[in-house]
Amino acid sequence: MISYERRVLSNGLRVIVHEDKSTPLVAINILYNVGSKNEEPNKTGFAHLFEHLMFSGSENVSDFDDPIQKAGGESNAFTNNDITNFYEILPAENFETALWLESDRMRSLVCGKKEFEIQQKVVIEEFKETTLNQPYGQVWHDVSAAAYKKHPYRWPTIGLIPEHIEKAQLKDVQKFYKKYYLPNNAILSISGNIEIEKAFESAEKWFGDIEAGEVITKTWEAEEPQTEFQQIIKEANVPLKSIYLNFHMGDRSSFDFYVCDVISDILSGGRSSRFYQRLLKDQELFSYIDAYITGTVDPGLFLIEAKPQDQIDTSEAIDAIWNELEILKSEPLSEEELEKVKNKIESALVFSEVNNLNKAINLGYYEMIGDISLINKQSDLYRSVTAADIQRVASNMFIKSNCTELIYLPKV
Repeated sequence: MISYERRVLSNGLRVIVHEDKSTPLVAINILYNVGSKNEEPNKTGFAHLFEHLMFSGSENVSDFDDPIQKAGGESNAFTNNDITNFYEILPAENFETALWLESDRMRSLVCGKKEFEIQQKVVIEEFKETTLNQPYGQVWHDVSAAAYKKHPYRWPTIGLIPEHIEKAQLKDVQKFYKKYYLPNNAILSISGNIEIEKAFESAEKWFGDIEAGEVITKTWEAEEPQTEFQQIIKEANVPLKSIYLNFHMGDRSSFDFYVCDVISDILSGGRSSRFYQRLLKDQELFSYIDAYITGTVDPGLFLIEAKPQDQIDTSEAIDAIWNELEILKSEPLSEEELEKVKNKIESALVFSEVNNLNKAINLGYYEMIGDISLINKQSDLYRSVTAADIQRVASNMFIKSNCTELIYLPKV
């Protein structure tokens, strides 16, 4: 059980504190409620670009990393479809260093022509390195575009094309900052060896005078249910043929999210999983096979990714996967198998709670999706998944009309 206290500053910044005296460290996490889904279709990649820009300096700090390192800490960030997240972990006696740095770049980021052009080049290079010049680098572009026709999940976080960042103007980026990097669009979570009242006092000291702005609540047109099977076959510069079966699933707040997560572990959660034992080990059809979920806030995807052995035809490999899905739909799961998967999930949850950075990140995330109490309900929710739930969700999700099949073949 993770104890926490939650308060809201007068400018709308939500502050969550978890005290843990067992560690000499404090983790600071600040989540901005903006991800790639907040971008315009002709200006993608901005959220990721801004993750980089937030390290380029602010009014009182020319180098963000230097003060953190001198305080004995480390920092990093990540962006996804739904959020942009920044975090630091450092000795408890120096935790205010992180608050000072985060508040300064929330209040007065230096976003001039020089800083913009440097990070613009960095992001474009990253796009080329990870997407254009990487085997299978285009997969997420292809998967996203095939699965989503209306929702902005139809482009990946890196952006739709590098030209959107190349053609970006400084005024566009400054507008993005003023629109989303606001205290009332952010959540500050603190976890570690810090007294609760001291943490709230420090949050007020460093963030309390930052002016709130107008947060525009954005809604997106819901995707219509997929009603027809889609198949995409691409020849590309890849070393091995590769298969991606993509199925629509529910959103992060639905109970079926937990069911889908359990299903992914049944199919591919380690050496005792069905895919590993039957398809990779016994039948020797694949050199690699995995099942996983995107876990997005809005309705996401359940993906099966596999690389058949050289001598195995892709149609034979796909038929074998579908056969396993049909077994999951038609044959009730044994209590022993289900219990084993649940134990593994619970073990991972308990282990993650030891880490204060994980706790800080999760506190911010659950607050963002609308129910911070979920941080203490995850284990019970996974435990409540039944064999009947597995069959119900599998039967509704693993159908041809809900599937997009993407096949990558090496160029001859």
